[in-house]
Amino acid sequence: MEKKESFHWADQAAERVIKEKGNKKRYTCAAGITPSGTIHIGNFREIITVDLVSRALRDKGKEVRFIYSWDDYDRFRKVPKNMPQQDLLKKYLGYPIVDTPDIFNCHSSYAEHLEKELEESLPPVGISPEFIYQNKMYKKCKYAKEIKHILNNREKVRNILNKYRKEPLSKNWFPLGIYCEKCKTDNTRVISYDGDYKIKYKCICGYENEIDFRKNGIVKLSWRTDWPMRWHYEKVDFEPGGKDHSTVGGSYDTAKLIIKELYNEEAPLYVMYDFIRIKGKGGKISSSSGDVVNLSEVLEVYEPEIVRYIFTGSRPNAEFAISFDLDVLKIYEDFDRLEQKYYKKEADQKERRIYELSSVKLKKTQPNRIGFRHLSTLIQIYEGDLTKLEKNKDVQKRALCVKNWLENYAPEDFKFKLNDKVPKAKIDKKQKEALKELLISLEKKKFNEQTLFQEFYEICNKVGIQNTEFFKGAYLALINKEKGPKLAVFIISIGQKRVIELLKQI
Repeated sequence: MEKKESFHWADQAAERVIKEKGNKKRYTCAAGITPSGTIHIGNFREIITVDLVSRALRDKGKEVRFIYSWDDYDRFRKVPKNMPQQDLLKKYLGYPIVDTPDIFNCHSSYAEHLEKELEESLPPVGISPEFIYQNKMYKKCKYAKEIKHILNNREKVRNILNKYRKEPLSKNWFPLGIYCEKCKTDNTRVISYDGDYKIKYKCICGYENEIDFRKNGIVKLSWRTDWPMRWHYEKVDFEPGGKDHSTVGGSYDTAKLIIKELYNEEAPLYVMYDFIRIKGKGGKISSSSGDVVNLSEVLEVYEPEIVRYIFTGSRPNAEFAISFDLDVLKIYEDFDRLEQKYYKKEADQKERRIYELSSVKLKKTQPNRIGFRHLSTLIQIYEGDLTKLEKNKDVQKRALCVKNWLENYAPEDFKFKLNDKVPKAKIDKKQKEALKELLISLEKKKFNEQTLFQEFYEICNKVGIQNTEFFKGAYLALINKEKGPKLAVFIISIGQKRVIELLKQI
């Protein structure tokens, strides 16, 4: 069992967590993000990386606390280009993100709107972390003791950070920001600190005050100190980080030195994950650029299991692209092939593990599937009416994804509509002769895919027409295009009766 599980990177990471953090009853796995813009599918990579390692730990009989931190007490730094009411949002630059208004007018704040957008899309893919809202933690002064400890060791922190800086931090540097009680921004500076819990600050708006940060939660640690502080506070055992955090001298390098120096603790086990691209668009996905795709939009085309499969089948440090073009068909076909191998007990150990971790909920028997490609043909034949398909839940779920793909992403040459009238002028004499032979055959006999395919070639030989010309004529008669789905399957899917009605027009 142990050997089998180690075939997948998530199981290997889980084994390292147990080895490095000790054989504990419960482990804490963490992820998080600043909700400054749309939480996109690239950000989802961190979430599913933690979910997969958490699952692997649970499969080893361990309890797991999966926490997801919303860094919504960070300052609002930049207005993403895809957001409405740009001028309004610009007025809140420097404010805590949580105190920025929701420009969509449906949530209490800009931060909450973005948070709920992601939170509501996670359960369908089988992920339900414990959400921690950092604005609440800071405003309720939960970190007062830790802030005091860091302030009293700020010289050590400064020395660590200066190792990787071209310009060293000044002697009077403080590892925190303070939100002004008057203007609400963090355009403030620390004037003095008493070594205990009182800190005096002054804002560029002219306001100054001394506060006790046990009672007044307007103090926010800077990211490089906030991250290791929370590792200590939450007792985190595993947390991955993006490529940008993983560079030499990056926030992970400094955080692991700070937690060792200030708390004599080791950093959580760390896995670096690479960026994700959207096929056809250059570079990594960026919230601030606004040109993003979120998890909900991906789920409109990919079933939850397929979304998980895309990530489960790639190592975290491998860059890849999310596709919405014809690659979608191949991804579904690859998944269906893996699923079939799994239930037929033909999959190897690595394949079995990928399938298990891809499943939202592993079923005892193989789900009832219709291939994505075939569904795309059926849905176009039925002109988008999904009620004409099987009522099976798995079929209907996939059919909706297919319909969304056809409407929003499928290339035009993939789409078709059955003819009401055959465009006879486009079909030449030889093609018409062959199609009349096909009509006679369809009226005489009920075909399956294999026997109908053979019939095509017998007709071509009888009439003396190239098979390519025969197919071209058939597609013109059925959909007014020179190419289309595999003809034998297509005719059977349409139904011989309806095809006969069309061919009688020739």
